[in-house]
Amino acid sequence: MSEQCHSHDHAEAFDGMSAGYRRALMWVLALNAGMFVVEMFAGALSGSRALQADALDFLADSFTYGLSFWVLGKPLRWRSYAALVKGGSLLLIGAWVLGTTVWQVFAPHQPQAEVMGVIGLMALAANVASALILLRYRDGDANVRSVWLCSRNDAIGNVAVLGAAGLVLLLGSGWPDLAVAGVMATLFLHSAWLILRQALRELRTGRA
Repeated sequence: MSEQCHSHDHAEAFDGMSAGYRRALMWVLALNAGMFVVEMFAGALSGSRALQADALDFLADSFTYGLSFWVLGKPLRWRSYAALVKGGSLLLIGAWVLGTTVWQVFAPHQPQAEVMGVIGLMALAANVASALILLRYRDGDANVRSVWLCSRNDAIGNVAVLGAAGLVLLLGSGWPDLAVAGVMATLFLHSAWLILRQALRELRTGRA
């Protein structure tokens, strides 16, 4: 199970029931909620689809962290259902980003690379901080695992946004921005599949 939690046959996966994990969730929730507002505004201002896609990922993560916090300590079935909701929301966001990116292909424009770069650096700093906070909690049940996948997606997405900003500035074209948005949509869809698969398995077997 290279991409799933490393649970063992005779041990339950980590369920998030620790004071340290609760504090970690609160910190990353605050970081992601703040960056959603900043990045969505900057994406609209600069005309960058990649920034808007990344802002939506921040929104999805904020929802994920809040829901994850709420179901801590509840029975496995509750936590698995929460993971299903989070996987479904990530699936919808991935589909929306992919659809708007395809639509933008027929009306391409060049976003403001400078805004993309500055906001991308801010977002990267927030996501690296979130990933480091959650690194020790990357394995666990579907609820815990979904939190880590969202954090990882953010860090990858922001590196991609910075790369897109550099290419937009270098090439004088908006195509790198659209390409990165498409890659991020694919990443969202893949993570949604991982979360949904693990949550459904937990519901079927009754074990994390």
